[in-house]
Amino acid sequence: MAPYEALYGRKCITPLCWVETGERKIIGTELVDEATSKIRLIRDRLKAVQDRQRKYYDAKHRLVEFEVGEFVFLKVSPMKGVQRFGKTGKLNLRFIGPYEIIEKIGNMAYRLDLPAHMQGIHNVFHISVLRKYVSDDSKRIQSKSIDLQPDLIYIEEPERILEYDVKQLRHKAIPFVKILWKHGLERDATWEREAEMRSQYPHLFN
Repeated sequence: MAPYEALYGRKCITPLCWVETGERKIIGTELVDEATSKIRLIRDRLKAVQDRQRKYYDAKHRLVEFEVGEFVFLKVSPMKGVQRFGKTGKLNLRFIGPYEIIEKIGNMAYRLDLPAHMQGIHNVFHISVLRKYVSDDSKRIQSKSIDLQPDLIYIEEPERILEYDVKQLRHKAIPFVKILWKHGLERDATWEREAEMRSQYPHLFN
Protein backbone atom coordinates (compact mmCIF):
# COMPACT_ATOMS: atom_id res chain seq x y z
CA MET A 1 0.00 0.00 0.00
CA ALA A 2 0.99 3.61 -0.28
CA PRO A 3 2.70 5.28 2.72
CA TYR A 4 -0.30 7.62 3.14
CA GLU A 5 -2.68 4.68 3.40
CA ALA A 6 -0.37 2.86 5.86
CA LEU A 7 -0.16 5.97 8.07
CA TYR A 8 -3.78 7.15 8.05
CA GLY A 9 -5.62 3.91 7.25
CA ARG A 10 -7.41 5.27 4.19
CA LYS A 11 -6.59 5.92 0.59
CA CYS A 12 -5.27 9.33 -0.44
CA ILE A 13 -7.92 11.36 -2.26
CA THR A 14 -6.37 13.70 -4.86
CA PRO A 15 -7.92 15.99 -7.48
CA LEU A 16 -6.81 13.50 -10.11
CA CYS A 17 -8.99 10.78 -8.60
CA TRP A 18 -12.00 12.86 -7.60
CA VAL A 19 -15.18 13.03 -9.66
CA GLU A 20 -18.67 14.26 -8.87
CA THR A 21 -19.81 10.88 -7.62
CA GLY A 22 -16.93 10.44 -5.19
CA GLU A 23 -13.61 8.65 -5.17
CA ARG A 24 -12.60 6.86 -8.33
CA LYS A 25 -10.14 3.99 -8.26
CA ILE A 26 -7.60 4.27 -11.01
CA ILE A 27 -4.83 1.78 -11.33
CA GLY A 28 -1.92 1.08 -13.67
CA THR A 29 -1.54 2.99 -16.92
CA GLU A 30 -4.93 4.64 -16.57
CA LEU A 31 -3.61 6.71 -13.61
CA VAL A 32 -0.58 7.80 -15.63
CA ASP A 33 -2.71 8.74 -18.64
CA GLU A 34 -5.16 10.66 -16.48
CA ALA A 35 -2.39 12.54 -14.68
CA THR A 36 -0.64 13.34 -17.95
CA SER A 37 -3.82 14.74 -19.51
CA LYS A 38 -4.51 16.86 -16.43
CA ILE A 39 -0.96 18.24 -16.44
CA ARG A 40 -1.20 19.03 -20.16
CA LEU A 41 -4.51 20.82 -19.63
CA ILE A 42 -3.07 22.85 -16.76
CA ARG A 43 0.00 23.84 -18.80
CA ASP A 44 -2.13 24.90 -21.77
CA ARG A 45 -4.32 27.08 -19.59
CA LEU A 46 -1.32 28.62 -17.83
CA LYS A 47 0.29 29.38 -21.17
CA ALA A 48 -2.92 30.99 -22.44
CA VAL A 49 -3.09 33.21 -19.36
CA GLN A 50 0.60 34.12 -19.62
CA ASP A 51 0.27 34.97 -23.30
CA ARG A 52 -2.72 37.18 -22.58
CA GLN A 53 -0.89 39.01 -19.78
CA ARG A 54 2.22 39.36 -21.95
CA LYS A 55 0.11 40.90 -24.69
CA TYR A 56 -1.21 43.55 -22.29
CA TYR A 57 2.30 44.21 -20.96
CA ASP A 58 4.00 44.45 -24.36
CA ALA A 59 1.42 46.95 -25.62
CA LYS A 60 2.45 49.51 -22.99
CA HIS A 61 6.02 48.47 -22.28
CA ARG A 62 8.95 50.35 -23.76
CA LEU A 63 12.60 49.57 -23.31
CA VAL A 64 14.22 52.20 -21.09
CA GLU A 65 17.89 52.42 -20.26
CA PHE A 66 19.87 55.19 -18.62
CA GLU A 67 23.52 56.12 -18.72
CA VAL A 68 25.81 57.34 -15.95
CA GLY A 69 25.71 61.13 -15.83
CA GLU A 70 22.07 61.46 -16.95
CA PHE A 71 19.44 63.09 -14.75
CA VAL A 72 16.23 61.31 -13.78
CA PHE A 73 13.11 61.97 -11.74
CA LEU A 74 12.36 59.69 -8.80
CA LYS A 75 8.81 58.42 -8.33
CA VAL A 76 7.47 58.84 -4.80
CA SER A 77 4.84 56.36 -3.60
CA PRO A 78 3.72 57.58 -0.17
CA MET A 79 2.33 55.00 2.24
CA LYS A 80 0.00 55.75 5.10
CA GLY A 81 2.01 56.40 8.26
CA VAL A 82 5.34 56.22 6.39
CA GLN A 83 7.32 59.38 5.67
CA ARG A 84 10.49 58.96 3.62
CA PHE A 85 10.70 61.94 1.27
CA GLY A 86 9.48 64.77 3.48
CA LYS A 87 5.94 65.89 4.18
CA THR A 88 3.28 63.82 2.44
CA GLY A 89 -0.06 65.07 1.18
CA LYS A 90 -2.73 64.52 -1.44
CA LEU A 91 -1.50 67.32 -3.72
CA ASN A 92 2.22 66.67 -3.36
CA LEU A 93 4.31 65.86 -6.40
CA ARG A 94 4.59 62.21 -7.37
CA PHE A 95 8.05 62.74 -8.88
CA ILE A 96 10.95 64.55 -7.24
CA GLY A 97 14.32 65.56 -8.59
CA PRO A 98 16.03 65.56 -10.99
CA TYR A 99 18.98 63.60 -9.60
CA GLU A 100 22.14 62.51 -11.35
CA ILE A 101 22.90 58.82 -12.00
CA ILE A 102 26.34 58.04 -10.57
CA GLU A 103 26.42 54.25 -11.03
CA LYS A 104 24.63 51.50 -12.92
CA ILE A 105 24.03 48.35 -10.88
CA GLY A 106 23.15 45.37 -13.04
CA ASN A 107 20.53 45.85 -15.73
CA MET A 108 17.62 47.12 -13.63
CA ALA A 109 19.00 49.32 -10.83
CA TYR A 110 20.80 52.66 -10.61
CA ARG A 111 22.54 54.60 -7.86
CA LEU A 112 21.54 58.27 -7.61
CA ASP A 113 23.34 61.27 -6.21
CA LEU A 114 20.84 62.35 -3.56
CA PRO A 115 21.06 65.71 -1.75
CA ALA A 116 22.32 66.04 1.80
CA HIS A 117 18.86 66.09 3.41
CA MET A 118 18.12 62.64 1.90
CA GLN A 119 21.26 60.87 3.09
CA GLY A 120 19.18 58.57 5.29
CA ILE A 121 17.55 57.01 2.21
CA HIS A 122 19.19 54.15 0.33
CA ASN A 123 20.30 55.65 -2.98
CA VAL A 124 19.84 52.57 -5.21
CA PHE A 125 16.50 52.44 -7.07
CA HIS A 126 14.83 50.10 -9.54
CA ILE A 127 14.39 51.34 -13.08
CA SER A 128 10.58 51.20 -12.71
CA VAL A 129 10.56 54.20 -10.33
CA LEU A 130 12.76 56.38 -12.52
CA ARG A 131 11.68 58.76 -15.27
CA LYS A 132 14.03 60.43 -17.72
CA TYR A 133 14.61 64.15 -17.25
CA VAL A 134 14.46 66.10 -20.53
CA SER A 135 15.76 69.65 -20.22
CA ASP A 136 14.03 72.49 -22.05
CA ASP A 137 16.51 75.25 -22.87
CA SER A 138 13.70 77.67 -23.72
CA LYS A 139 12.48 77.54 -20.10
CA ARG A 140 15.90 77.68 -18.49
CA ILE A 141 16.57 80.79 -16.42
CA GLN A 142 19.72 82.52 -17.56
CA SER A 143 21.66 83.91 -14.63
CA LYS A 144 24.19 86.71 -14.91
CA SER A 145 27.32 86.90 -12.84
CA ILE A 146 27.48 89.67 -10.26
CA ASP A 147 30.78 91.13 -9.09
CA LEU A 148 30.52 91.18 -5.31
CA GLN A 149 32.72 93.38 -3.17
CA PRO A 150 34.43 92.05 0.00
CA ASP A 151 31.57 93.54 2.06
CA LEU A 152 29.04 91.54 -0.04
CA ILE A 153 27.71 94.55 -1.95
CA TYR A 154 27.77 95.20 -5.69
CA ILE A 155 27.59 98.32 -7.81
CA GLU A 156 24.51 98.46 -10.02
CA GLU A 157 25.27 99.38 -13.62
CA PRO A 158 22.77 100.85 -16.10
CA GLU A 159 22.07 98.77 -19.18
CA ARG A 160 20.15 101.13 -21.48
CA ILE A 161 17.77 104.05 -21.62
CA LEU A 162 14.09 103.20 -22.04
CA GLU A 163 12.43 106.63 -22.20
CA TYR A 164 13.12 110.36 -22.11
CA ASP A 165 11.01 112.96 -20.30
CA VAL A 166 11.24 116.56 -19.18
CA LYS A 167 9.90 117.78 -15.86
CA GLN A 168 8.75 121.34 -16.25
CA LEU A 169 9.23 123.57 -13.19
CA ARG A 170 8.27 127.23 -12.78
CA HIS A 171 11.54 128.70 -13.99
CA LYS A 172 13.36 125.79 -15.66
CA ALA A 173 12.97 122.37 -17.27
CA ILE A 174 14.81 119.32 -15.95
CA PRO A 175 15.34 116.40 -18.39
CA PHE A 176 14.97 112.86 -17.02
CA VAL A 177 15.75 109.44 -18.45
CA LYS A 178 14.22 106.08 -17.53
CA ILE A 179 17.08 103.65 -16.84
CA LEU A 180 16.96 99.87 -17.12
CA TRP A 181 19.52 98.50 -14.70
CA LYS A 182 21.75 95.56 -15.57
CA HIS A 183 20.39 93.00 -13.06
CA GLY A 184 16.79 94.25 -12.96
CA LEU A 185 13.56 93.97 -14.90
CA GLU A 186 11.73 96.67 -16.85
CA ARG A 187 9.24 97.11 -14.04
CA ASP A 188 12.18 97.98 -11.77
CA ALA A 189 13.45 100.75 -14.07
CA THR A 190 13.90 104.15 -12.41
CA TRP A 191 13.80 107.77 -13.54
CA GLU A 192 17.14 109.58 -13.15
CA ARG A 193 18.39 113.09 -13.99
CA GLU A 194 19.83 113.12 -17.48
CA ALA A 195 22.71 115.41 -16.51
CA GLU A 196 23.88 113.10 -13.73
CA MET A 197 23.65 110.01 -15.92
CA ARG A 198 25.59 111.75 -18.71
CA SER A 199 28.39 112.62 -16.33
CA GLN A 200 28.61 109.13 -14.79
CA TYR A 201 27.75 106.94 -17.80
CA PRO A 202 28.42 108.84 -21.03
CA HIS A 203 28.45 105.62 -23.08
CA LEU A 204 24.66 105.32 -22.65
CA PHE A 205 24.10 108.38 -24.82
CA ASN A 206 26.37 107.42 -27.71
